[in-house]
Amino acid sequence: MTPPPTTRARLARYLPILQWARDYDRDTLASDTLAAVIVTIMLIPQSLAYALLAGLPAEMGLYASILPLVAYAMFGTSRALAVGPVAVVSLMTAAAVANLGLTEPAQIAVAAGTLALISGLILTVLGLLRLGFVANFLSHPVIAGFITASGILIATSQLKHILGVEAHGHTLPMLLGSLFENIGQMTPITAMIGVAATGFLFWVRKGLKPLLLRAGLGARSADVLTKAGPVAAVAVTTLLVWALGLHRHGVAIVGEVPMGLPPLTLPAFDADLWSSLFVSALLISIIGFVESVSVAQTLAAKKRQRIVPDQELVGLGTANIAASVTGGYPVTGGFARSVVNFDAGAETPAAGAFTAIGILLAALLLTPLLYFLPKATLAATIIVAVLSLVDFSILRRTWGYSHVDFAAVAATIVLTLGFGVEAGVSAGVILSVGLFLYKTSRPHVAEVGLVPGTQHFRNILRHEVETDPSLVTLRIDESLYFANARFLEDYIYDRVAGDESVRNVVLMCSAVNEIDMSALESLEEINRRLHDMGITLHLSEVKGPVMDRLKRCHFLDDLTGTVFLSQYDAIRALSPRHGGRVA
Repeated sequence: MTPPPTTRARLARYLPILQWARDYDRDTLASDTLAAVIVTIMLIPQSLAYALLAGLPAEMGLYASILPLVAYAMFGTSRALAVGPVAVVSLMTAAAVANLGLTEPAQIAVAAGTLALISGLILTVLGLLRLGFVANFLSHPVIAGFITASGILIATSQLKHILGVEAHGHTLPMLLGSLFENIGQMTPITAMIGVAATGFLFWVRKGLKPLLLRAGLGARSADVLTKAGPVAAVAVTTLLVWALGLHRHGVAIVGEVPMGLPPLTLPAFDADLWSSLFVSALLISIIGFVESVSVAQTLAAKKRQRIVPDQELVGLGTANIAASVTGGYPVTGGFARSVVNFDAGAETPAAGAFTAIGILLAALLLTPLLYFLPKATLAATIIVAVLSLVDFSILRRTWGYSHVDFAAVAATIVLTLGFGVEAGVSAGVILSVGLFLYKTSRPHVAEVGLVPGTQHFRNILRHEVETDPSLVTLRIDESLYFANARFLEDYIYDRVAGDESVRNVVLMCSAVNEIDMSALESLEEINRRLHDMGITLHLSEVKGPVMDRLKRCHFLDDLTGTVFLSQYDAIRALSPRHGGRVA
């Protein structure tokens, strides 16, 4: 008998920090600290850039990278996931807040914090109710299509900062049209800084590390310097603007960034605001969770670790709640930062907490140095980061594998680019669920026969098998539920109609894991109609849980035939030409 869990074990279920903290040692501390240093270097420019992408003051990106990381370290289960502002969620935040029509910066900041609170509550409630499976309603190809389209939108939206022109819009046609209309206002100096920073960051990503390795630098040191590329771009361009006074010649700069601890903020509790933001918060929660869990599971598998998706919901939920009360906006696990965190040797979620300390020090000490930071440099940081998300190969792969999946991916990309991120992700959810219903509403049903000399049964259209004209065996390769029950009825009637030789029909249920009430009623109707046609209905290879459910109703009492343990038993009992035969 299994002993009941201890109080500590029950607490550890909701506070994973109690599990990994008890084995924490000096070596683990060293590994986590090094990973935190590398991620902090990467996160400082990214957090500033993503805040601007979200249409928020730059400091909100820093605030969203402090307490949320600590909250996730306490409640999350991934040992490598790096939580904070990410590009797609920042874009979705910008779209959600823009729909409110607010103009005052203070109101916009409060709305973004409220969005984080709603998202955090949604995630936490889903986690406590163990509803992490809801993320399965978004298919991977559809998510890949949405992220690809979002990457294009994000990169296009940043061209206005690269070129130094005014532009607006939340769809690709609107952005391109606005850029084209205002291209005559381009600021040459801004464009030079933006293009140079973009080119430099692309080169750093691909060419700096090999160069440093050839120069004799160690792999770890080369890694750190490569990740510091964006910081170098920030430092050099900021010095240039300051030294040459380029801000007086039209170069847009970040301006004053408040120095100090993240403020304690109170999100709005206005019912109208919550109702306006709820759908956006729900979509942000789903997309953020799917993105986080995908990378967390991938990284955990590399070290034979595991994550708990339901607890991940709680971890991300508390991180967003923490962001909402400390001047931040919605956060989630970032793919690129998490991979960097993993490669840098992070052993526990404490690496995230140490990263938060690094960002806190930056907020306390470095913000005055950001005054002359050109927005074009931050735009370059965003463009280089998000273009790695763009993956058009998903179209080729889905086209070659499934035209239905291709249509869903293509539709998601087109709708996201043409109508915005909320329309795109909503379409993705609808298409994912629609694809599931479409595919399972027309389950594969194979008529099978006996493979000679064996007890195995295979599709009569694919294999040379033995059959009996008086016996029809149909293997159902899907669970039976409301969406496909009528399909099975029609399939059986079409098969036996006009075939006077058929006396028995056997439904081979080896792949049926569930029969819902609608499907049960269809089976009852099939049983009655076949009986009226002089045909007996049988079942074979019914799984235990399904059989248990059938025993609770009168279907088995009314069944005109028998439930056979195996299909081979059925054919021996029902087929004269196989009666008494031993394979």
